[in-house]
Parts: sequence; structure tokens; C-alpha cells
Amino acid sequence: MRPALVDGARAWSAAELAAATEAAAGWLRAQGTQVLATLLDNGAAFAVFDDAARAAGVVHVPLPLFFDATMLGHVLASAGVDTLVAAAPLAARWPGLHWQPLASVAGTLAAARLPALRPTLPAGTAKITYTSGSTGTPKGVCLTAAAMDAVADGLVQALAPLAIERHLAALPYAVLLENVAGLMAPRRQGSTVICPPLAEVGLAGSSSFDPARLHAAVERHEAQSLILLPQMLRAWCGWLAATGRRAPASLRFVAVGGAAVGAPVLQAARALGLPAYEGYGLSEGASVQTLNLPGADNAGSAGRPLPHARVRVAADGELEVGGPLFAGYVGDAAARHGDWWPTGDLGRIDDAGFVHVVGRKKNLLITGYGRNVSPEWPETALRCQPAVAQAVVLGDGQPALSAVLWPSSPAVGDHQLDAAVAAANATLPDYARVARWTRAADAFDAASGLATANGRPRRDAILARHADALGLDAASAISSC
Repeated sequence: MRPALVDGARAWSAAELAAATEAAAGWLRAQGTQVLATLLDNGAAFAVFDDAARAAGVVHVPLPLFFDATMLGHVLASAGVDTLVAAAPLAARWPGLHWQPLASVAGTLAAARLPALRPTLPAGTAKITYTSGSTGTPKGVCLTAAAMDAVADGLVQALAPLAIERHLAALPYAVLLENVAGLMAPRRQGSTVICPPLAEVGLAGSSSFDPARLHAAVERHEAQSLILLPQMLRAWCGWLAATGRRAPASLRFVAVGGAAVGAPVLQAARALGLPAYEGYGLSEGASVQTLNLPGADNAGSAGRPLPHARVRVAADGELEVGGPLFAGYVGDAAARHGDWWPTGDLGRIDDAGFVHVVGRKKNLLITGYGRNVSPEWPETALRCQPAVAQAVVLGDGQPALSAVLWPSSPAVGDHQLDAAVAAANATLPDYARVARWTRAADAFDAASGLATANGRPRRDAILARHADALGLDAASAISSC
């Protein structure tokens, strides 16, 4: 019988996981826990406490390892966390707490009790996932067990023809996408979940990634499926091409989501043996809503709705999703109304039922000539160029668009970036082309202040930092947004 889970230390049978879960649930009940937060790397401990929280009727708040101290403090206070479980080395982030060793077969852990206030949570909240928005202030999305179950079951149904037996977690379990699609769904399918520490798969923080380590992990564990972010896929493709290698033969399916990928990147990946397929989802929909699949694929689209999901386009072009939805936000239980949720994304659905996401509604640029452009459109075209790792397009109220570019490696020269802009422009109509560009002063990450902790660009900060280089008036451009 295949193991249920393999972490960095051992293989676990389903019975062993169930016994560890029962013990952890008993401990939570004895503590009187109502809201549990965990600060854990990928591994058996996360799976055990995720299951234990549900078994004990406790709200689970997974804490991303890449959140800084301010974000973590906000989450603990806003969610009303009364029990905190952390890997022993990570407990040092809160030296003022009274930590107790927590005996666990799933690793060396520490636990602390917090004098928490009771938060205002929607009825039925089982998990709170925090996403850092463009301001960097995390917002707590409250999810019911039924909503997450429905998404996991929909994925099982859609992926059943692939007969995947070994899924490798390449994203943090504290991120909802991997939690639902990479932990819950594979276990329901009867697959083995492989979840070594994130360092083994090459991921550190929110934006540092080593494709060579991921490649080695896929080969070592003979993984058949993965979930990647677009930049991870681009980096892996670049590494494969530079080293003359091909993807491991074990791979059957690589789901890519979190941002637009672009057909050229998907085609390059597949040429290297990576069976990459783009999907789309949001936390308010309990993770994945649409996905391309073998035999039902339109590269460049977000795929068709999965069995659990419904998608429609509002009169103003905004995508709305139905089906399993979140219950509300922390402190705002009445945030959700009705059976449909406006995603904030602009898009369309083609005649074959494939969903196309063209950009964020709030990011829409209106040029000086009155043309509407979602910046994500030319940004995707730019990121499809091998020389470009990150791109932000600006130009609200301007006669033409501008771009701030971060190269794929320090060796990339300005002439290569210029050629990349020209190649991207060749795929775009004249009003969506980039007329001016500048090399970014820093990478778009939290350390530079040009992105949130989860890697979302801070557009106002990027504009203010690079306005002079682009010949733009930052103050007037920001005020017009």
C-alpha cells in the first residue's frame, strides 16, 4: 500500500496520520482552543494540525512563513488567536511569549497561549486564510469546511483521468492554493502527498526560488504533479534550456496559477517536457475555479470552470464566480451577499467556454487618447520574454505606456531588455505597446518596498521610484489613479 504522506523525515501511512491527528485534536480540546494559528514549514505537522483543528471544531489560521513581524502580529490580533503552534526554531519570532515544548510525532514543536479577544467571524468559519493586498495589510478570508471540501472534490473529479499517484508540494501549505489543491485534493484521490521542507524544493521567502533544487526534488521523489507560480515556471524553463536538460519523465501535470502565464511560456515549457496548464482562482472562492486540462486546453486562457464552479461576466466586463464561496471577512461577516462574488478581474468567456482574464479592474489604465488598457496584458507579453523576470506597466493619463523592468539575471544587458520590449510590442496593438522603459532600481519584493510580502507589485511605489527615469510626474499620475 502506498504511503499517504512523505515528508523530509519519513513516510506516513493513513493510519499513522489519523492517530497523530486524534492526539493533536485531543490536545486542542484540552487547551480549550477556539482559534489556532500555526507557523509551520511544509511537512506532516501541518497536515496533522490542519486535520486536528477540523476534528476539534477549531478555527485554523495558517501563518505564511514570509509574513513579517508586523503582519504576523496583525493576524494574531485580528483573528483572535488563542493558541499558537510553531516549529521550535520559528518560535523565536515571539520571544515575549511563554512557550512550552509540544510533544508531537510530527516534529519538534512549541506552543503558546495568547490572551485573545473573541473576533467577529462569520458562522461556520473553519479556516482563515490571509492574503496581503496591495497595501500590505493582510485581510482575513473566512472559509467553511463545506466550501473547501467542494473545491477539493471538484479537483478530484477533474483530474481523475490523469491517475496521479504522487503529488509534490512546491508551494507553502499556508497558501490556500497548495493547502486545498495540493494537500486536501490528492489525499482524497488516494495519492501520496510529498511535502519536504520548502528549502528542499528551492523556495525561500516569498520570491526566492532555485529551479535546480526543485528539479532535483522532482527526480528524487518521482513526482507526477506540481503546482507552480508563473515565475517559478519561467525560472525552471530558463534553467532547463541553459543546462540542456528536459523535465523529469515522471511528471504528468503541472498546474500554474497566481498570475497570468501567457501562451508563449506554456508552449516553451511543454517543448521542454513540462506538462504545464494554467488555472485561475481566488481565496474568496476557496481556491481554484478554472483550469486547463489535457484534452481541454486553450493555452493563454485560464481554462474552463471546474465541476464545482460557475463563472459569468458582468455588464462592465468583471468576472463573477459562483459555487462554493467564502463566508465573509474577519471583522466583516456581512461582506458577502448573494450567490455570486465579483472577483475584481476583467475578462471574457469564449464560445468554447474558456475563461480569459485580461487584468484587474482597479488597475485599468486610461491613456491620454482615451484607450482602456489593463496593464496585466502588456506585462504578460513582457514577462514571456526570456530577458524579463518582472514587469510593471504604467501610463494612466499619458499619451503612451511606460514600463519598469527587472531582468531575469544580472547578466542581461539593456540592449537585451530593449529587444524584449520590441518583441513584446510586436504581439500587441499600438495603443497597448510600451513606448518607454527603464531598468528597475531594485527587484519587486518586500525588502525593496516595491512589492507586498506575497510578491504583488506596489504600483504606486514603483511609479514614485522610477517617475524621473520615465519622464513622468509621479504625483499627478498617482492622483489620477
